[in-house]
Amino acid sequence: MNDWTEIIIKVPCDKLDIAGDIAQMVVPYGIYIEDYSMLEQEVEEIAHIDLIDEELLQKDRSVGLVHVYISPEENPQEAVAFLSERYTSEGVEHTIDCASCVEEDWLNNWKQYFNPIPVGEKLLIRPTWRDNYDPQGRIVLNLDPGLAFGTGTHETTRLCLQTIERYVKSNSTFLDIGCGSGILSVAALLLGSSHAVGVDIDETAVKTAEENAELNNVKERYEVICGNLADKISGKYDVIAANIVADAIISLSADVDKFMTEDTVYIMSGIIDVRCADVENALAERFTVIDKVEENGWVCLVAKLKV
Repeated sequence: MNDWTEIIIKVPCDKLDIAGDIAQMVVPYGIYIEDYSMLEQEVEEIAHIDLIDEELLQKDRSVGLVHVYISPEENPQEAVAFLSERYTSEGVEHTIDCASCVEEDWLNNWKQYFNPIPVGEKLLIRPTWRDNYDPQGRIVLNLDPGLAFGTGTHETTRLCLQTIERYVKSNSTFLDIGCGSGILSVAALLLGSSHAVGVDIDETAVKTAEENAELNNVKERYEVICGNLADKISGKYDVIAANIVADAIISLSADVDKFMTEDTVYIMSGIIDVRCADVENALAERFTVIDKVEENGWVCLVAKLKV
């Protein structure tokens, strides 16, 4: 594992469970958690001794560490962006450090593995550094993810793109909640939307989304807003997409109907399968789920308002 990147996330101890669950979304093959909050009690219970190494005793008991290991063909920058965005949306105070190599190195190391990818029936995601490619008769979405989440390589994004392709119609309006790299909004515009709005609390994501809109010549039809959905957005939309974690989608279910008509299609991705029932229960009172797509333990739901 010499050429793997280690991502170390520091969070308050009382947030370790949710931090670990979110980290598991990035690397389903395993994470390592350090938690010293109950050190003396656990040593006594397990080993029945009260002698503890001095180095362990000096550990900060108020925080825990989640270790994530990213293989060379994965995208460490996207993993960091995904984690930071999800932790922020869940109100988890955090710091993220990367070991093994500097950001410029792992950015460039990963790029060699990111080739144009067909998604759904119509789209081809083309990283801007790939010039020799066959569009295969597809609509080409030029993408430079920068330091924002959303390349199309992660199942949550891919499921969302495939679903957007099915529901976006010519001249429909599109709202992208937690827009990240802007990949969903840009795809919707290339597929026929007349106007798209993206909103994200991360300034880096907003800048990246604007740049990707320009790369694809859709900037004049795209508005990107930095801030909170409820404070910054108004109006009604034909299609709404939220590629975020289950808890954030549950939270959104109280407000998102303000931006919907009875014909609006609401697409939700980023839901790990074990949390799908929780999301569906939260939607049940005001929404009807009309479609459900699954891949590798991830779920994308499509819903409309109950009439």
